[in-house]
This record gives sequence, C-alpha cells and structure tokens, in this order.
Amino acid sequence: MGNTAKIVFIGATSISFGMSMLRDVMSSEELAGSTLTLVGRHADSLARVTELARMMNARSGAGLTIEATTDRLAALDGASFVVNASAIDRNRLWKYDFEIPRKHGIRHTLGENGGPGALFFTLRTLPLLFDIARDMERQCPGALLINFSNPESRIVLALGKYSPIKNIGLCHGVFMARDYLAHIMGLPNEQVDVLAAGINHAQCLMHVRRHDTGEDLYPLFRQKERGFDPTYQPLSRRLFRTFGYWIGCGDSHVGEFLPFGWEGGEAGYDFKWDERNRQDMAKQMDDIVANRTPMPKDWLTPSGERGVAVITGILHNRHRFIESAIVPNGGVIPNLPTDAAVEVPVMVDAAGVHPVSLGPLPDGVGKLLGTQAAVQELAVEAAVRASKEIALQALMIDPVVNSADAAVAMLDELWEINRPYIRECV
Repeated sequence: MGNTAKIVFIGATSISFGMSMLRDVMSSEELAGSTLTLVGRHADSLARVTELARMMNARSGAGLTIEATTDRLAALDGASFVVNASAIDRNRLWKYDFEIPRKHGIRHTLGENGGPGALFFTLRTLPLLFDIARDMERQCPGALLINFSNPESRIVLALGKYSPIKNIGLCHGVFMARDYLAHIMGLPNEQVDVLAAGINHAQCLMHVRRHDTGEDLYPLFRQKERGFDPTYQPLSRRLFRTFGYWIGCGDSHVGEFLPFGWEGGEAGYDFKWDERNRQDMAKQMDDIVANRTPMPKDWLTPSGERGVAVITGILHNRHRFIESAIVPNGGVIPNLPTDAAVEVPVMVDAAGVHPVSLGPLPDGVGKLLGTQAAVQELAVEAAVRASKEIALQALMIDPVVNSADAAVAMLDELWEINRPYIRECV
C-alpha cells in the first residue's frame, strides 16, 4: 500500500464526528504526504469545513493534501480508506423515532440503536450505506470502510452479509463504560483498563484491571458500588448486580435493548442541546476561518476516537491494538450467532483487521444479547428488502415492544415518514 494514503471522509460536515476526525488527522505524524478528501452534500458547509481543515493542516504541520467535493463517486476514485459519518436528516427523523412509539404506549430510552426507533433508523440508513459500498466497489474495491454512523451494529451486519467491501465500525462507548466504573471506584480514568465483548452499546466488561499492575479491579468495584449514590446509573448497576458484570455504556444506551430500560430514564435525546451545540460550533468555525477568533489549542490534539489509529496501524503495519470495534462475529464470540455484528477488541496491521476473542460471554449475558442479535438480523432483512412484512416481524420479536396493536400502528405511521428513503438494497 505504501506509506501514504488517500482518505475519503464522507459526512465531513458532521459537527460531532467531523471535528474529531479533523483533530485526529491533523495531530498524527504518520499521515504526512497523504490526501484527505472531504465529501459533503451541502456546498456552503463543506466550504467552511474545508477552509478550516486547510488552516489546521498549515498550523499543525501535518503535511496533508486537502481536497473537497460534493461528488462522492469522483472522491472515492483510488481511495485507501473511506470514513463515514453521514446521516439522513438526523435530528428531525430521530425525533419521530422517539416520539411516535411513545405516543402508542411504548416506553423506551433513546430510539436510536435499540427498540422500535432503531428499526426505522435502519430502514432509512442502509440504502445510503449500500450506495456508498457500491460506489466503493467501482472506484476503490480494496479500501476499508470505517463507519462512525449509527445504527452501527446493523450497518456492519448488513455490509458483512451483502457486500464484499471490507468494513469496521468504531464507537467510543467502551471508554464511557470505563469512565463510569472509574468514577464509582474513585480512580483516575487512565488507571483503569477494560476488555469488553458484546454488541454495540451493550458490551460486557469481561476484564477490569488496574493499568500499572494488572490487578483485577472487579472486587474493588463490587465493594465501592454497594455504597455509591443510588441515583448514579441505576439501570446499569442493577444489571451488574444481576449478571455479575458491567454491561453497556450508560443507562440510556443499554436501556434501549431492555423492556424495563425506561426505568433508568426515558427523557430521550436532548435535541435542544444538540442543535444549540451545532449552532455554536458552526459560529465558532466561521469566526476562526474569518480570523475573528483564535483556534483553540485542543483542536490540534487527538480527540480520543480511534479512526486514525486504525488507518495508520494498517498503513504502516504497526500491529496496533484497538480497544473496541464492531465487526462480523465469525465465531469471535462463540455464544452469539456467527453472522451477528459484535463489538470486541481488534488488532490492525498491514494485513487488515483481526478481531480478538475474549471467549464466550457469561451465559446469562450471552442469552440477553442473543435476543438483540435476532432483532437486528430481522431489521436488516427488512431494510435490504424494503419489506414492511419483515419490519413488523422485527417489531414483534423486540422485547421493548409491549403491544401488537402498537407495533402495527407505529409501523404504519413511521413507514410513511421514512418512505422516501426506503428501497431494496440487494
């Protein structure tokens, strides 16, 4: 592959992952001479991000060539890595995913990666991902697709089953889980190492150890957790006390997969905060590009996401350990279905991505997550076949859905809202 690469970033105007990706690319010394091609649907937003990227490149000395285009097919020509952070009308449609099930009596937490909301997120997102994959088959068939967009498990499952394109999903949830445990134990985050396996947003922390000695920290956690503030992550702690392991990256995320998940809170995503944050970030970017405001120092430091670590590990054959990635199972977790999408540690090097097996999940955890693997499989089939009939089956086996009448009613309503995006993919 050589020591430079063409990296195509689809969804470069994403406020959340866009800035993280730029920070990581610009703070890497291992990508000098490579090309970063930014792709976005809206020319104005793309122009702002591109100018910012060029300023960051100049100030950091990253030594990149920066390109930008709204033409995805042209951008992909000759790419080595394709990073996806795109979403379709994210907040507007996500609100429907959360509010309409609630209107029909479904109690749930986020409406994003689990429960009925995730089905409709899957139905509208997979056609876009398959468009990207088909374009990659034409323009860069050997490239690796690195996905940051939700619903991660369903995207990796679908592409693993129906596309020859190599792909991996990345999520920082494992670090969120680590931080919760560190907080309860009263330890600095960097003093706690975790190894986890499961599905995205519902990983089981198989090992929790002190970074400098390797000491098993579960006994300390068990002791500290008993007397800790009972209002802090109550659902996750109930799962811990039931199954003996910490599962997931916070109550709102793991709660999406559980019929009682709402007991940890059912306020949903804070859309007002998100939209305010996006406006503030866009204004800050405009001010920096116009030289009205200095660039924050941390914009030229790593964000903590692992996309660039994957890219440089493969590009330079670094044999790099990546704490967590979503990949096709293939037996890595023996007590989950072989074709499920699982989240496990991986090693990366010039030969690609190598999942690390931590063995079978604890029996109860495996059975809990096995239910979700089945829900995800039916949701993917509904999406790739544009089948309302299979979509209803996916709702009927989802443990979060507590009424057949509600399943039919919300399917009718949300199918119509998402109809412009639903189409056969295979």
